[in-house]
Amino acid sequence: MKKHKVTICTGTACFVMGGSELLLLEEQLPGDLMAITEIEGSPCSGICNRSEYEGTQADHAPFAQVDGKIIEQASAQKIIDCLRELEAESQGLNYA
Repeated sequence: MKKHKVTICTGTACFVMGGSELLLLEEQLPGDLMAITEIEGSPCSGICNRSEYEGTQADHAPFAQVDGKIIEQASAQKIIDCLRELEAESQGLNYA
């Protein structure tokens, strides 16, 4: 079974906007997702430096990535929803 990689930005803006709490994501994961999810922090993902976020970084932070998919204003629930969606897709199911 493929593991999903969750990368949480812990750069200054993301850390103070909620990234610090996201580092505790493992405690909030449902049991079925725990075994297939790898969580890591990143000193700064650099996502907020992209032109589409210029001047509005704080409006979009914290950032996280799930298997490379960017999640803005990341929360534990948004990450869990993304993991569920990816699992459904890998099993050929439609998750809505």
